[in-house]
Amino acid sequence: MPKEKVSVMVEGGKATAAPPLGPALGPLGVPIKKIIDEINAKTKDLSGMQVPVTVIVDTMTKAFEIKVGSPPVSALIKKELGLEKGASESGKFRSGDLSEEQVIKIASAKFGSSDSRYVNQVKGSARSMGVTIGQGALSESEQKAFKESMKRAAEAKMAAAAPAAAPAEGEAGAPVAAAEPKKEEKKKEEKKKKLRKGK
Repeated sequence: MPKEKVSVMVEGGKATAAPPLGPALGPLGVPIKKIIDEINAKTKDLSGMQVPVTVIVDTMTKAFEIKVGSPPVSALIKKELGLEKGASESGKFRSGDLSEEQVIKIASAKFGSSDSRYVNQVKGSARSMGVTIGQGALSESEQKAFKESMKRAAEAKMAAAAPAAAPAEGEAGAPVAAAEPKKEEKKKEEKKKKLRKGK
């Protein structure tokens, strides 16, 4: 029997009929709301994380099967530590710290095993996010440094996106820039007039 697969990333417990899911399922003639409800029921424990989901549809009978993958290791680390993001400059800043037990827990959740190769994979992902293993909680100064680095990274991202809008700003800004010297000239003229009157 012919089968179609639709693979998407959804936020745990918050899948909707909006793109990419709805438009991909629409042509298959399946009950979209029923599928979304089932996805949300299966992913509700992963709320706040991006979860890979595959919907397998039998195009003849319209029967469907939903397979929920596990979130990326980075998402599991962020959930475990309550982080929004990892450090943008790993090695310079610490964004958090995992205990060995937490590493094993994440490896088991992601890979279904606490084998050393999976544990090492979690540790590698943690390092790339600025998360240390077994070094203890962040000090106040480390928290401050991490927040400042995140702020700088966000500002740099905004600055990188700004050049696209720059020409319009330049055009709008040009008259203002030209007006500044005129103001200076006016002030000089007024000073000269006052000096003349004073003579």
